[in-house]
Amino acid sequence: MALLFALPPVAPLPGLSSLPNLSSLLAFLAMVLLIEATPGPNMAYLATLTLTEGRRAGLQAVIGVALGLSLVGVAAALGLAEVLTRSPLAWSLLRWAGIAYLLWLAWDGWRGAADPSPGQLRSHGRSPRFLLRGLTTNLLNPKAALFYVAMLPEFVTPLVPALPQILTLTAISVAVASLIHVTIVALAAQAHRFLASPQRAQTTRRVLAIALLVVAIWFAATTRQPPPIIASGH
Repeated sequence: MALLFALPPVAPLPGLSSLPNLSSLLAFLAMVLLIEATPGPNMAYLATLTLTEGRRAGLQAVIGVALGLSLVGVAAALGLAEVLTRSPLAWSLLRWAGIAYLLWLAWDGWRGAADPSPGQLRSHGRSPRFLLRGLTTNLLNPKAALFYVAMLPEFVTPLVPALPQILTLTAISVAVASLIHVTIVALAAQAHRFLASPQRAQTTRRVLAIALLVVAIWFAATTRQPPPIIASGH
């Protein structure tokens, strides 16, 4: 893996001079795979949602997550996300909003355990609320903005227009994340069939609601200190 990040610069391909060079693309792809394969709020939420609500709801959330990541990436390309990463107040406000939202999701899951009827779950799967939840989860995650502002520019090739490169890298990041998220949903959907009985569904909902509570606590702990780009003011 270290050799991949140490690849010498490779000139952009003919006709693709506005894109990052090949070595940057490969290094970025490897980094995104490592990051997305690491458990986090998105992974936990998608698995929890699919286990309790089914594959359709999980896929809706995947679309919402992808849309949220895309919006943050575009905001970074336009320089808007940098405002967040350089403002301790903005970081703190978004951080607490994200924590509160995760806690609400945990409470909603626990409360929903009181009525885990299959008919209710199927009707929920037809509404766009899970797409909106996936979108909101990402928009309220300051770490997403930090990734696109602090890490993504490291893979931009100098002397080449930056905006097309950032948009290309954002598209790669969203594609990789979506592939991993769809895989998580597919695996969790298999277990969802085991939870067809109301009693099993109720127990699983409450266990996973507690898991979301743990994720909220973990998120609060890992975002407690501002990143160096904010703390230093550079």
